[in-house]
Amino acid sequence: MIREAFQDLNRLRQIASIAARHGFGEMLDRAGLGTSLPGVNLTPDPDAKHRTTSAAARFRMMLSDLGPTFVKLGQVLSTRADLLPSAFIDELAQLQDNVPAFSFAEVKTQVEAAFGKPLDELYSEFTPVPLAAASMAQAHKAKTRAGEEVIVKVQRPGITEQLRADLSVLKYLARAFEAVVEEVAVYSPTGIIEEFDKAIREELDFMQEAANVRAFHANHVDRPSLKIPKVFDELTARTVLTLEFIDAPKLGTAQLDEAGKQTLAKNILENAFQQLFEDGLFHGDPHPGNLLVLPGPVLALIDFGLVGRVTRQMQDTLISLVLAIGLKDSESVARLLYRMGAPDSRANLLAFRQDIDAILGTYLPTSLKDVDARSLLRDILNLAVKYRIRIPREYAILSRASVAIEGILRSLYPDMPIGQIFLPYAKRLLADRYDPNQLQGGLWKTILRLQGTANELPLQLSQILLDLESGKFTVTVRSEQLESINDNLRALALITFSGLCACGTIIGTFIAFAAHPIELWGIPLFGLLGIGATIFLFSTAVVRQSWGGFRKVSLKRLLGRPPLK
Repeated sequence: MIREAFQDLNRLRQIASIAARHGFGEMLDRAGLGTSLPGVNLTPDPDAKHRTTSAAARFRMMLSDLGPTFVKLGQVLSTRADLLPSAFIDELAQLQDNVPAFSFAEVKTQVEAAFGKPLDELYSEFTPVPLAAASMAQAHKAKTRAGEEVIVKVQRPGITEQLRADLSVLKYLARAFEAVVEEVAVYSPTGIIEEFDKAIREELDFMQEAANVRAFHANHVDRPSLKIPKVFDELTARTVLTLEFIDAPKLGTAQLDEAGKQTLAKNILENAFQQLFEDGLFHGDPHPGNLLVLPGPVLALIDFGLVGRVTRQMQDTLISLVLAIGLKDSESVARLLYRMGAPDSRANLLAFRQDIDAILGTYLPTSLKDVDARSLLRDILNLAVKYRIRIPREYAILSRASVAIEGILRSLYPDMPIGQIFLPYAKRLLADRYDPNQLQGGLWKTILRLQGTANELPLQLSQILLDLESGKFTVTVRSEQLESINDNLRALALITFSGLCACGTIIGTFIAFAAHPIELWGIPLFGLLGIGATIFLFSTAVVRQSWGGFRKVSLKRLLGRPPLK
């Protein structure tokens, strides 16, 4: 543990030095790191070149210099347009893994350790040179013992330990910034790092990615316009993933005529609708590098490390939101966004609606044919940041996937009326929710809820009127601040009372045993025992009350966190 602490301290010093080099030293100094890291110069250089570079670009370059963990952090943040301004999102989207491939000997060791068998017993062929290398893993082409061509994704050795150390430092930095730098409070650094920690742990577990692939394969098995690779379960473990090899060019290099492009664009749009509104499971990173084109043309999806899941309620909300945007109903858009998100404080809905009205007036002047979805989503999410409304992760992933798909569709079929195609689809889905013939639809649920409300409402109103007439009607108001004050006063009263009892007990002990002194090394024995018992009882009462108080007061976030390892 001591060795890990020194490693964390050295890593923190390295991070501080790189951050200062990119112009963020002043912020680190304000977070109190200037005094805790002697020897690290955080003073900004007035002649530094970064003075002429935007903060967003400097932030991207800093993450790139800090290594794989921070590059992956930037890539995760690039999916959260609700947490960072659009300038930062645009810069972080440019981050790419730039790491050398690890040796074939290490690959062999990783694979054999994962399955407990020699490599040649698992695969009949295994290409030593990787097809691609990234910060978390690299991919190799191979053949199974049955002769099937596969792609083997192997986790980078030592990446778990490196991530542990960097995450430990990141959590410390996030708490420091959130505690002393007021400007970063709106972006909740601790919440961002906790979400990154969860996302990166899921990405490091290839069994989770394999489960995602299986779910996609089951959903699309009867859809001929989309190809999902098969998972080889017997050759898949936590650090090794084996998938069917799809021999097809990527979308960016595929040779298609105009008719093929239009057909492919329609297939992409239809598959996106099916994933979102029928399956509730969608690909979270559909950039051109993850899309392959088979003859037909048929689309093939790869890389399922980032997926999104939406519930039936979220689907209904999304349909309502799209219809509200199409109808330029700013009041409904504001209400739906407020309900979708998690506001940090009470938002001014009137001002929020007025800002949304201005955005819709800008991007929807006449019809949906010429909608700039990228700019529309960007500005709406910027409003969420402005009003401190945190959009749930699934919606944020969906917004990024939607922008990526919109860009692909525009490149394949520039005149494709996306909005006009989607509106009838959304209206049909909304109508299906209330189709009496659909037992899973919302009509019967709505009728049952209305019936229950109609039956209970007269009884509840009668009870209220009777309570008012008899003077028994009471209104209970709850407040976390009032409860905290009440708990603190109760604790103060208990500690004060315990202190007075302790003083009385000590004095009474000496008086009671003064007539029969039994001394040990000149100290009254019974008096000493009385003092010890009093201290024990008093300390027990104080500690118990204090522990219960810490669970309710706002200091929990600091005092209740586990120490860095």
